Amino acid sequence: MGLIVLPVASSGIVSTLMPGGRTAHSRFKIPIVIDDCSSCAIGHDSDIASLIKHTNLIIWDEAPMQHRFSFECLDRSLRDIMKAVDKTRYNMPFGGIIVVIGGDFRQILPVIPHGSRGDVVSSTITRSYLWPKAKILFLNRNMRLNQGNSEEEILALKKFAEWVLQIGNGQVKAPIDSFEHYKNDEVLIPSDFCDPEMKNSVENMIHWTYPNFFSNYKCPRYISERAILTPTNQVVGHLNSLIVETIQGAESRYFSIDKAEDFGGSTEEMSFAFPPEYLNAINILELPVHELKLKEGVAVMLMRNLNQTLGLCNGTRILITRCLNQCVECEVITDAFVGTRHFIPRMELTPTDTKFPFKLIRKQMPLQICYSMTINKSQGQSLQRVGLFLPNPVFTHGQQYVAISRVTSHTGLKVFIEGHNGSSTNVTKNFVYKEIFYQLPTT
Repeated sequence: MGLIVLPVASSGIVSTLMPGGRTAHSRFKIPIVIDDCSSCAIGHDSDIASLIKHTNLIIWDEAPMQHRFSFECLDRSLRDIMKAVDKTRYNMPFGGIIVVIGGDFRQILPVIPHGSRGDVVSSTITRSYLWPKAKILFLNRNMRLNQGNSEEEILALKKFAEWVLQIGNGQVKAPIDSFEHYKNDEVLIPSDFCDPEMKNSVENMIHWTYPNFFSNYKCPRYISERAILTPTNQVVGHLNSLIVETIQGAESRYFSIDKAEDFGGSTEEMSFAFPPEYLNAINILELPVHELKLKEGVAVMLMRNLNQTLGLCNGTRILITRCLNQCVECEVITDAFVGTRHFIPRMELTPTDTKFPFKLIRKQMPLQICYSMTINKSQGQSLQRVGLFLPNPVFTHGQQYVAISRVTSHTGLKVFIEGHNGSSTNVTKNFVYKEIFYQLPTT
C-alpha cells in the first residue's frame, strides 16, 4: 500500500525476527531508567520526528514483558509530535497513530527487582490508562509447533499445545491420592516429558539435550536448535562450565578491567574502600564475568545490543571461531544473519540500576556461554530440543510456560526435576498470576 510501518520489539532477539525491526528503546529513544513522567528523547526537528509524522502504523511485539511506563512514555511523546500535524491529535492515544501491540500474557511479565506479586502485576500494560482504549484480538493457532505429517502426529501436537496453554493459564493440577498431597501451585508433568524413574543427573540431561556433542559442537545448526533451560544464573554458570571443560583445545582467558566512579568520597577513600579485587568479585546479571574462559568452537551469547542492522543483539547466539589477544572472532548461528562473522572486542559496560553507592564500570567482552541459559533469557527464541533442568522450582509468573513452549515439537522437550531429597520426581511448582487475566476478555 506504500504506507510507512515501524516494527519494534521489547527485546533485541525478537526485533531481529521482524523485517526492519528495532528495539522499542532504540527506535523511540525511550529512557532506560523510566518513571510515570518520562518522555522520549526525540526533538521536534529530528529525523525520527519527521519519520513519525508520516508513519501510519507501529507494531510492538513482546509487549507484556515491557513496563507500562514505556508505553505511556511513547504515548506522551507521540501526542506532542503529532500535534504539529493536527492539533486535535494531541488528545488521541499515541497521537492518532495506530499501534498494534502483540504478546502473550502467559509469558514472563516485567522484571521488578525485589518486587512483590502486586508490583509485577501493576507494572503491566493492562494497568495503564491506555488499556481501556485498546481493541483486543486473539490468535488461536500455535505457529511455533511444527505441523504433523500423520493423523497420529497431528493429534499428539494438538494435545501438547492444549497442555502448554493449560500450564500458562494455571489450569493443570497435580493429583491428590492416598500417598501424597500436593500444594495448589504444584503440577504433575506427564511421563512423556518427565520420567521419574530416570536418574536426575546433570550428565543424563546434557547427553539428552546435546547427543553426539563432540561430533557436532562446531555445527551452527546443531547448537542453535537446542539449549538447557533453568531458572537461575548460578545453575546456568555451573552447567556451562561443565560443558566447556569437555571441549578439546586451548583455553583463552580474558580478564576484565573494573573501576568505580561517582563516589561521594575522595579518590584515596575510593581506592581504599573499593580495591580491584573487590570490584572483580562482583557478579551482576547485566555484566559479563570478570574472568571469561573461552575456546574455539564454544557457543556464546551477546549480552548487549551492538548493531541491530547486523543482527548483533542482546540474546544473539554466536560461535567462537578464533580467540585473539584483545578480541574474539565469532560467527552468528541464529536468525537471518547466520554465517556472518564479526570481531567482538572488550568494551565498557555499566549496570543500569544497582544498590551500590558508586558507579561500576567493567571493560569486558559482552559475552556469556550459552549451552545453558535462564528461562527469562530464552523468551522470544524457538528451539527444536529443550532440556528443562529444575534443581529448584520456577519462582515467578510465566517461567514454566515459557520454558515448555520454546520447543517446535512435543518430542523436543524433556524435564529433569529434583525433589526435596535429591531424587527424581515429576512434580514441580508453576506460578501463574491469574489476576493478570482479569482485564482480558475470554475467547
